[in-house]
Amino acid sequence: MLAARNPVSLHHRIVAGGQRRRCVGGSERNRGRTQGRHFTQALESLWRHSPRIHPPSAAAAAAGGGANPSWQPPVLENAAFEEYYKVQQIVRKEEWDAFMSVLRKPLPATFRINASCQFYKDICSKLENDFRRSLESEVSNEYGEDAIRPLPWYPGNLAWHLNFSRKELRKNLALESFHEFLKHESDVGNITRQEAVSMVPPLFLNVQPDHHILDLCAAPGSKTFQLLEMIHQSKESGLLPGGLVMANDINVQRCDLLIHNTKRMCTANLIVTNHEAQNFPNCSLAKDYSEVYKDTCKLQRLEFDRVLCDVPCSGDGTIRKGHDMWRKWNSGMGNQLHLLQVNIAMRGIALLKVGGRMVYSTCSMNPVENEAVVAELLRRSGNSVELLDVSCELPELVRRPGLSTWKVKDGGSWFQTHDDVPHDRKTVVLPSMFPSSDITEESHAGCGDFEMKTDNRSSFSRNCNVEETRKNNHDMDGVSIGSTKNLDCTSNIMNSKFPLHRCMRIVPHDQNSGAFFIAVLHKLAPLNGSQIQGTKIQHTLGKDRIEQLHKEPQPEARPYETILTRQHNNVLEVDDDAELLGRRHNLNMDNGTSKDKNSTEVEMVFNDVESGREESGDRMKKLQKQSRWKGVDPVLFFKDEVVIKSIRSFFGIKESFSLEGHLVTRSTDNARRMYYISKSVKEIVELNEQVGEQLKIASLGVKMFERHRSKDGCSCAYRLSYEGLSLLLPYISKRILYASPVDFHRLLQYRTINFAHFVDSRFGEEAASLMPGCCVVVLVEGHKNADSILKDPMTIAIVCWRGKGTMNVMVSPPDRKDLLERMAYRFGIKASTEEDEKFYPKVNGFDQGS
Repeated sequence: MLAARNPVSLHHRIVAGGQRRRCVGGSERNRGRTQGRHFTQALESLWRHSPRIHPPSAAAAAAGGGANPSWQPPVLENAAFEEYYKVQQIVRKEEWDAFMSVLRKPLPATFRINASCQFYKDICSKLENDFRRSLESEVSNEYGEDAIRPLPWYPGNLAWHLNFSRKELRKNLALESFHEFLKHESDVGNITRQEAVSMVPPLFLNVQPDHHILDLCAAPGSKTFQLLEMIHQSKESGLLPGGLVMANDINVQRCDLLIHNTKRMCTANLIVTNHEAQNFPNCSLAKDYSEVYKDTCKLQRLEFDRVLCDVPCSGDGTIRKGHDMWRKWNSGMGNQLHLLQVNIAMRGIALLKVGGRMVYSTCSMNPVENEAVVAELLRRSGNSVELLDVSCELPELVRRPGLSTWKVKDGGSWFQTHDDVPHDRKTVVLPSMFPSSDITEESHAGCGDFEMKTDNRSSFSRNCNVEETRKNNHDMDGVSIGSTKNLDCTSNIMNSKFPLHRCMRIVPHDQNSGAFFIAVLHKLAPLNGSQIQGTKIQHTLGKDRIEQLHKEPQPEARPYETILTRQHNNVLEVDDDAELLGRRHNLNMDNGTSKDKNSTEVEMVFNDVESGREESGDRMKKLQKQSRWKGVDPVLFFKDEVVIKSIRSFFGIKESFSLEGHLVTRSTDNARRMYYISKSVKEIVELNEQVGEQLKIASLGVKMFERHRSKDGCSCAYRLSYEGLSLLLPYISKRILYASPVDFHRLLQYRTINFAHFVDSRFGEEAASLMPGCCVVVLVEGHKNADSILKDPMTIAIVCWRGKGTMNVMVSPPDRKDLLERMAYRFGIKASTEEDEKFYPKVNGFDQGS
């Protein structure tokens, strides 16, 4: 889901999804992604011809005495928007004015605390005891008594609500120190500033530490970060969780943003990929599902326990923070995204394990993007998927049931069924957009209809039950809908047969938030071809060419897959046979994924598993040093035993911490950086190698070691990275120094200190006696023994470099600032005086590859 994260990001994401894929080569840009291009062009055309209203620049404001007389505030009106949602009956008629009034108010700022971070308790204490009290006294008259408070529905009081917007937070002088606190804690990953309703979908996934989780449309990464928090929060000290998060996004630039934001987590349990969500690769070695469980020691199929499907949407639920939406909005935006949303969600279901849970969500209020998509998923999936009733989960969250009926607008016309749509518009206005569960010949192939069991419809929230919502959906009395065409308000209303009341809608005026839609799906059985889209796959390739490819040698760049060239005259049809499910060498029409967006669990096989293993040793060695993805560095296991043994010996890393097989590099010639990956990530990387590198991996793991450039005579070519120190610290037995709070504080403040200038002379002597190279300095509190200090997750430690006559800190400025504030909070140590500044001069320019 896109627009909830950035008011203008929908435009950029859709453009990127259609044509602008710069990093994967020109051939990929010309693959004819007609679906993405069509809605991209439509939205571009729609938005391009509407003039933007820009606020006055600072210079213009200053020149004009603080105001530009020609500038007018944005108009928070859109007649089409009001007409559309009155007809859809999103809220009762008596609520309409309150609903619209809240939409025109600024969105309150909210943030979430990272409960897995080292200083979680300090942050909670500072919020409760310092900021909450001071803000109540300073701004209570302006923003109310509860100017800052925990969100009641978020577990553990980890999410906080502010009665002021982000803009007010930046400009109000009384809030300046609090604003600086939020910025700093966000920079180092201790908190995440995120819209409240955006925090909801991951909570309904019921994540456990051993779960494999897929975030299909992940950028910019706030929900991904939230999922990582969940798998790390309950892990044992010194151990990695058994699960992982795979975060995917279609756009390269947004993947970079995703990597930047999740890097703050410093986790070995993350993989970032760059694929179209609806075409996410199906990496499999198993012939069928029964083989997945035969060899429990080896991963056979890429599947996930949980899938978050937060799809691209029109984003009108974010209208409170994106005022441009008032001008840009039109009903066609949701119609154009509907099919893409269905295809992405179907791909998510296909990648979900049997027994797993998937959350489908949007930040849109449009039923065509919400209930209509969920109904289509249930139609296509048949008895393989059920829509869960989660009304008992998060009882404090105010939510409303999903709609059972809605209408579709195309241009100026309203339609209640697909039969009412003019013939020339039936390919644009699809059957799946309507609430009726009747399947026509024009509906998607393989969408089997089935009887849905009904159950007692209990209350879905604290203040809104199903019967009330049913009344909302049908009672249009007194609601002005303006002038419409082809809308007969007295005709029979089509209701969906699916239990869409189990979906949830969050509307802004219920709890002063944005709007959101969430549906929770449970996979009961594997999908089959007839449940996805038809029982046959069509590939534009002649049979003669297939036979020829059997005889040709495998291309060098793709040893484990068959490359098929396209011909437009002949069509090969392949039955959806059980032997074709999950085979290792599958037909890849789009860089490792089937071009048919819905044939997600059906693969074609033209060669046996061993047929691609005839390459010579030289060829295989060459393949190991290149990626099949243009513009993306390969993922290579670091296997130099001599170097690994040297690192283990230099830092005294215990054998219980496995380095072998867990270190990877992205460099083909010189392993400048080595990243540590968890066992779960390692298994997926190995599977990806075996299936021909179908996953386009943009980032993975946590940076653990980095080659240094020092000429001090260090016997080890690599130094530790601060990012991976917390993971490695309990297992290090050498190169460790223990500093008092005063000396530790001064190290952080000045970065470089001469051995003779430490307050504790013994610490200075120990530092001087250490051989040159990387070391770890640990803060000592009280009289704890060394072993207990290293195993304590609250222990504060930093990476340093023992130079010729100085100790040099190798920690980034934001992290140093964070540690200094922790020490000031814990020990009351203040910044040094000007005299100290002269005595301990700051040394700039020291760099060992950080």
